[in-house]
Amino acid sequence: MPLNRRQILSSAALMPAMLGGGLGEGTGQAQVPSASPPNGARGYDRQRVADLGDGRFLNPIMAGDHPDPTILKDGRDYYMTFSTFDSYPGLVIWHSRDLVNWRPLTAALSRNIGSVWAPELCKHDGRYYLYIPTKNPTTSWVIWADRIEGPWSDPVDLKLPDHIDPGHAVGEDGSRWLFLSGGDRIRLAPDGLSTVGKVEHVYDPWRYPEDWDVEGFSPEGPKVLRRGEWFYLITAVGGTAGPPTGHMVIAARSRSIHGPWQHHPGNPVVRTTSLDEKWWSRGHATLIEGPDGGWWSVYHGYENGYWTLGRQTLLDPVTWGDDGWFRMTGGDLSQPIAKPGGGQAVRHGQPLSDDFSTLAYGTKWNFFRPRPEERKRARIERGALVLDAAGKAPSDSAPLLLIAGDQSYRFECDVEIAPGGTAGLILFYDDKLYCGLGFDETRFVTHQYGIERGRPANPHGRRMRMRVVNDRHIVSFHTSGDGGATWRRFDRGMEVSGYHHNVRGGFLMLRPGLYSAGQGAARFRDFRFTAL
Repeated sequence: MPLNRRQILSSAALMPAMLGGGLGEGTGQAQVPSASPPNGARGYDRQRVADLGDGRFLNPIMAGDHPDPTILKDGRDYYMTFSTFDSYPGLVIWHSRDLVNWRPLTAALSRNIGSVWAPELCKHDGRYYLYIPTKNPTTSWVIWADRIEGPWSDPVDLKLPDHIDPGHAVGEDGSRWLFLSGGDRIRLAPDGLSTVGKVEHVYDPWRYPEDWDVEGFSPEGPKVLRRGEWFYLITAVGGTAGPPTGHMVIAARSRSIHGPWQHHPGNPVVRTTSLDEKWWSRGHATLIEGPDGGWWSVYHGYENGYWTLGRQTLLDPVTWGDDGWFRMTGGDLSQPIAKPGGGQAVRHGQPLSDDFSTLAYGTKWNFFRPRPEERKRARIERGALVLDAAGKAPSDSAPLLLIAGDQSYRFECDVEIAPGGTAGLILFYDDKLYCGLGFDETRFVTHQYGIERGRPANPHGRRMRMRVVNDRHIVSFHTSGDGGATWRRFDRGMEVSGYHHNVRGGFLMLRPGLYSAGQGAARFRDFRFTAL
């Protein structure tokens, strides 16, 4: 799709890249680290990055499982977080100065309060808030902080059992609201830490034609923007997964937070219309002003052929018409787009390789569905991650996982077990669907489809180096008894393209990870990740 004039002009405004640095003390504002533009479109560990280094970017801006993005503009800084479901610590907050390059700051949620769906990050009267819907239990919570990097408060239950996806809004009269799924809303107390009155229905979302292939109506993800004399209400309908053409973005506007709301004449403003498109199930959008005053939309989508990577975060340019309506202009997002002008680039992402000199707990590594004392299982000792054993298999051992956003990659690690222990490397969707290779003192243990499939003899004893290769869903395992000098391919290969939401449910992704089960503790050393 041809670039519009503003996009072409903004391509000349590529700012010097930045590297290093941290957060400004006491200000809540991030100091921008200097970085060289990415080498092509590769970052740490050869991971793909959006910034092409020539004034353009190629979606996604956040590869891998970063669904339901909620984004906040705070002066020159942008902050974003995502649904983290059963992974804890959760709600990792990312920072950017240009909307394209992002770095992790902190995990705002440490206590397991349920499966976290579609949070809302906002700032009001100098304080940061996160409104957090959960399943199991089904309710919504709020946490707050005076500085974006924390500390964040303990969660407060708002007792909203029948709704998800709270979107914070402030009315023309200063009243605070949470807009909710289904076209409903509830008023917030002035401090934002409790609700006032009952949920009320205020908006009937636009409906698509009956012959469209969708998952279901499911109005969700309401986001409210005030611009000029209008309030804009942006909503997702059509279901979040299922048919690739289902999930979509619709919009309405009103001169008052109290309505009435009139539908956008171009609804839906974003929708996948063909299975040939690069990005499927596009929706859950927020409009955000760029560094140079231009406008953008942030939303998620599945990559064609890679449901296993979960919903990834996309950036779509927006224009405003003389009629006061906005329009998305990025097309199917399969081609490079000129970067937002006026920003500064941080070095994107983080290395997934880990020498375990420290434990990046929360920002990189997360437990799956941890118990209250799970954190005590993991510690660093002399360059090794020591992970106490739990359960009998990955299904009940709360494995330690990370997010990988590339279509093809390998990861390897030195693994040492205690007598009676079992440990290994896995690709983990959830406790019912995973694959991997582990070992005890005498035998390997193979995992496939979430079940144990075999126990051939282990010639290496209690310590070996292990490698997993995921080459576009073709998985192979490799072992070494001499620290990686020589490798032997394990005689069990797998194909994992079906390890995803439309098969299993849950809206998750297939994540690389480590597990330690049985007795004692496993020691993991020199974890290396390489995108291929």
